[in-house]
Amino acid sequence: MTTTVAPVVVRLTDVRKRFKVRRDNNLKDRIVHLGRQGKRHREDFVAVKDVSIDIEAGTTVALMGANGSGKSTLLKLIGGIVSPSAGSVQTRGRMAALLELGAGFHPDLSGRENIYLNASILGLSRSEIDDRFDDIVEFSGISDFIDTAVKFYSSGMYVRLAFSVAIHTNPDILLVDEVLAVGDEAFQRKCMDRIAQFRAAGCTIILVSHSAQQVAELCDRGIVLRKGEIVHDGDVDEAIGVLRDVLEGRDEATATESAAAAPIAVTSIEILDENGERRRTFASGEAIDIRLTLVSSHAIDTWAAGFSVNTPLGHTVFASNTDLLRTPLEPIEGETVVDFRVDALHLGSGTYHVHANAVAPDEGGVHGIAHGATFSVETPVPTLGSTTADVTVGVRGR
Repeated sequence: MTTTVAPVVVRLTDVRKRFKVRRDNNLKDRIVHLGRQGKRHREDFVAVKDVSIDIEAGTTVALMGANGSGKSTLLKLIGGIVSPSAGSVQTRGRMAALLELGAGFHPDLSGRENIYLNASILGLSRSEIDDRFDDIVEFSGISDFIDTAVKFYSSGMYVRLAFSVAIHTNPDILLVDEVLAVGDEAFQRKCMDRIAQFRAAGCTIILVSHSAQQVAELCDRGIVLRKGEIVHDGDVDEAIGVLRDVLEGRDEATATESAAAAPIAVTSIEILDENGERRRTFASGEAIDIRLTLVSSHAIDTWAAGFSVNTPLGHTVFASNTDLLRTPLEPIEGETVVDFRVDALHLGSGTYHVHANAVAPDEGGVHGIAHGATFSVETPVPTLGSTTADVTVGVRGR
């Protein structure tokens, strides 16, 4: 059987982006420091440091990191908004970018005029825009203001119109910065659903997001940056865990050192279905296996392990461990796998993160992994909240 390899649509090779940062920000200081002294008041800031990545067609990639890590600059480099100071950026196919709020809009033009302006910049002909105009306006939900100058729009209206134009150009590559966070919850959900449709249709999506839920729901690859350098590129679940370490000031060396220092450590968390296959999406009430891999530095007689299932906001919806379950445990030495079978966890629709820990109480050592795995739950009937139940309704007159 022949395996089809998706073509690379974005290739960055040793890309570096350097900016000049001035410390004399007012006119008076600049006049005083004219000439050679002025150089002392300018310094180089490297936002992206020698980044090399290949992105294949049809993948959905998340760029993650703390503020100032270089992820938005990297997205602009991919979109051709800024040029690299060194290295090369190669892309193929039609690209649509949602980067800064209102980028590509003229404030004195109406929403109608900006649709034609922005869509033409993105590569559509006049006739193509005519054909899609009504759909663009309908999706944006701002038909009452379409002939109003966009300088009078709220930030949410800007995003609605910009996103609607971008997705109706049918791009091969869609770039999305954190601008979607400006929209209201209903519109964010609408955008997420449309991005999921693009993903299913084979569109390549590269997005910057601070939302672990968005990343887990949409992406199949996570790239974490720190100070302009890639510290992780791969599995989304692992990327979310690495991001958490970066945000909390822990690096890979520190995490490895912490695990090595603990008498018993959790090295991985896997989410499996009842057939032992890795899965990311489950129906509410479906059986889920949570597999922990533990490693002990030496023989330990008394130990315990457990897990918790949390919402993206950090609220625990369910937790258990070997002590609560009164599980008889043999002494542990070396690598051990612990499987927790959860037969019927009735969670509401959404994304959930799994944390795990292991403890050797006689030796005072505890080690855990936060956001070690992520899974989503779907319900046949829409519900609200983190749990679900069968609900019937009876209505009668009096």
